[in-house]
Amino acid sequence: MKIASYNVNSIRSRLHIVLPWLQKNNPDYFCMQETKVDDAKFPAAEFEALGYQIVFSGNKQYSGVAIASKQKPQKVVFGFDIEPADPDRLIVATYKDLTIINTYVPQGQEIESPQYAYKLAWFARLKKYLEKHFQPQNAIVWCGDLNVAPENIDVHDPKRILGHVCFNPEVWNAYNEVKAWGFVDVFRKYHPDETGQYTFFDYRVKDSVSRKLGWRVDHILATKSLAVKSRSCAIDLASRLAEKPSDHAVIYAHWER
Repeated sequence: MKIASYNVNSIRSRLHIVLPWLQKNNPDYFCMQETKVDDAKFPAAEFEALGYQIVFSGNKQYSGVAIASKQKPQKVVFGFDIEPADPDRLIVATYKDLTIINTYVPQGQEIESPQYAYKLAWFARLKKYLEKHFQPQNAIVWCGDLNVAPENIDVHDPKRILGHVCFNPEVWNAYNEVKAWGFVDVFRKYHPDETGQYTFFDYRVKDSVSRKLGWRVDHILATKSLAVKSRSCAIDLASRLAEKPSDHAVIYAHWER
């Protein structure tokens, strides 16, 4: 089984990367964030032509999440069950004995802004959602653009970046509270001390990929029983180096069947 996650930064602008990637890598589940398209205009037919089921929720301005899967989900929930629901930031899809939680966590803008407080609260709301609907023993994958680089090795210049809305003790704590519910960082399972492994490279920084000036803010986590069965996890930098790329790269993991 292969699960991948990709902040596409506009799905219609990134189909020239996504569709060939699906054909070449044949993932069972492909989670997308920041699709930036109204539901009525989502390019569902292109995914269906490749044999994928597709569920999505979004709008044309920002945000938007989607999951393409080889099998039809038995249940799909968009957003939290209390307001603000944020259906364009959260999909919870159940496939037999597997649940995939695909999230596009708010970025936060600035430390002093209401958006940052909302981001911290968003992590807390996600933990409450998990506590209400699931058990840590369940087979769950939590993935997406989480807008947090959890460790010093997850950014290229931790001293300078410290204090950013995606890299500071407060946001680490918020993220770790959710993780502590029962998740394992699958990427770090296989690359525990490896530096220079990033999923986001700012468009504004020249040659950011070749210079390794990035952040690891896109993640694949799994509950412990499922993480044990994983076999690998990697970042596909080729997706970031493609023509007219997203500012993010694809991250993917393999599991035993």
